Amino acid sequence: MAETSEAKVYVDASEARKFVEGVLTGNGVSPENAALVAKCLVAADLRGVDTHGINRIPSYMARIRSGILDATASPELTKLTPVVGQIDAHNGFGFLAASLGMKTACDMAREFGIGMVSIKHSNHYGMAAWIVQQAIDDGMMSLVFTNSSPALPAFGGKSQLIGVSPIACGAPGGEEKPFIMDMAPSVAARGKIYKAKRRGEKIPLDWALDSEGKPTDDPEAALGGVMLPMGGPKGSALAIMMDVFSGVLSGSAFAGGVTGPYDTSRPSDVGHFLVAIKPDLFMSLDEFRKRMDILHQRVVNSDKAAGVDRIYFPGEIEQLRQEERERDGIPLVQAEIDALNEEAKKVGKPFLTVKA
Repeated sequence: MAETSEAKVYVDASEARKFVEGVLTGNGVSPENAALVAKCLVAADLRGVDTHGINRIPSYMARIRSGILDATASPELTKLTPVVGQIDAHNGFGFLAASLGMKTACDMAREFGIGMVSIKHSNHYGMAAWIVQQAIDDGMMSLVFTNSSPALPAFGGKSQLIGVSPIACGAPGGEEKPFIMDMAPSVAARGKIYKAKRRGEKIPLDWALDSEGKPTDDPEAALGGVMLPMGGPKGSALAIMMDVFSGVLSGSAFAGGVTGPYDTSRPSDVGHFLVAIKPDLFMSLDEFRKRMDILHQRVVNSDKAAGVDRIYFPGEIEQLRQEERERDGIPLVQAEIDALNEEAKKVGKPFLTVKA
């Protein structure tokens, strides 16, 4: 994707978290909940997933001001069996419901080997990898599913029907980095289209079709058309799978009924599906970790194709990017800074401070 010529400015992660917390509390979010949302958004920026970072704040605040996202809502947990729970997010932040859901699933898995939580009436929870990381930090493997607003056609179709819903999973490692997979079933995540639009960039022609079904490099035209699934029918089927487990099963919106995070007309009604698995069910934890390390080493040390300098384990590039951005800061362009500071101005909170 062609990069904008606009210069980047850098913001420390701690400053970004403080800024987001201020804007959120200024819009009625409790300090505790604001800290969690800020942590998750900044985690995305640190991993290089800029499409799901603090730049989401203006759209979230627009939804709060429109009365279709409840800034004060807290998720409600109901335990259905010892290993199954359901959470009603009550139209609050998806971050809150997902955090409670994964904690609950991990607690169940610690005692019974596996835990499963279905979440209904939720909202966008940002980058799925933070939920996977939460499970890893708790020593657990995980599956993390969600549905989302229509953006993909069914394979062979031309209208928006199913979401670009991320598929995520993970497992702890031993001496090596953990396994973290977080990917969209489309050629590119829709957030990358919004990012390109925001930064005045063009997009690759194989990402999306315009409203007439033609390939486009214009992000505005792409948003009015459809995203393209990866692998044709395979990507389409994976997106439908996300809707089955996250939408149909949970009781949330499905089959094109989820409202997008940039649409202020009605609540999103997103569904999520979370599973935690105890890694030492079938062997000792030490043996499991050693086996994960062997897998990691064999992957990254496998024979390289022509022109390839390095082979990475899933999630490794983002982990390396995090180390870099924790040191150098999170890159933003001035238009993004201005949009964020406009939100702070509306609620009388301090502006975002950039690094000298």
